[in-house]
Amino acid sequence: MKVILNQDIKGVGKKDQIINASDGYATNFLFPKNLAVPADKTNMTKLQARKDSYEFKKEEKRKKALKEKEEIEKITLVIEVKSGDNGKIFGSITSKEIAENLEKQYKINVDKKKIAMENIKNIGSYVVEIKLFEKITAKLKINTVDKK
Repeated sequence: MKVILNQDIKGVGKKDQIINASDGYATNFLFPKNLAVPADKTNMTKLQARKDSYEFKKEEKRKKALKEKEEIEKITLVIEVKSGDNGKIFGSITSKEIAENLEKQYKINVDKKKIAMENIKNIGSYVVEIKLFEKITAKLKINTVDKK
């Protein structure tokens, strides 16, 4: 009997996957626990609609990420920090501070976990990568200047 899984089942399959299950397994275990539904015409139509919706949302997120990439690569983020005589920063600049400054200065909201970088410990110019979506990364230019 062909069934559509409602959730991941270890050793059986993933959510929305169509599998062949024995009649007894399907009727006595999968259906009563609402782990699967029969793969009839109406359920197949619902499954296809869910997949189409998922693909549409994914494409919208990709387009949004491309727009954000263009915006981010145009700007140079200036961060004022206190530093010593030799240009060494007291403390360091982290991805959290970069995300906060982007939000404050340019109204661009980026998750700090998506910023790939080493902590910045000196005054100067840097380039950090921001992962916006699958295979879409933006390069953000950062200038650190001494706060006077």
